[in-house]
Amino acid sequence: MTTMIRLVPKVFFNTMAEGLDLFVSGLGCKVMYQDGSLAVVEREGVKAYVVESPEYAAKDRPELAIETSCIEALYQEISSRRPDLLHPNLPRVTQRPWGALEFSLLDKTHVCIVFRQWPKEPPSLSR
Repeated sequence: MTTMIRLVPKVFFNTMAEGLDLFVSGLGCKVMYQDGSLAVVEREGVKAYVVESPEYAAKDRPELAIETSCIEALYQEISSRRPDLLHPNLPRVTQRPWGALEFSLLDKTHVCIVFRQWPKEPPSLSR
């Protein structure tokens, strides 16, 4: 039997500096590997491939979601370090209609990262 461990997204940027600004300076990731057009960044098991490619950056501005068990602490850390990255539509921890607590980041290239903490008990569904 095989086991899947994690999904690792590839995120394209015009320049490597733009990608590292979001993931290293903003999220606090460490660079695990870097060559000319690729960097592998990681923090606490969350990993991404940052790829310098103006062609693909023009085609794809993704929204990524990172689930956490300590959203308040993560919000305090990121918002104190890089308040400029807080998404104008969700700049603070907010309970969403589906029950999760969320806040999000939006960088200058329009990559969006949503941080989400699900409740321990699923919300009751009303019909």
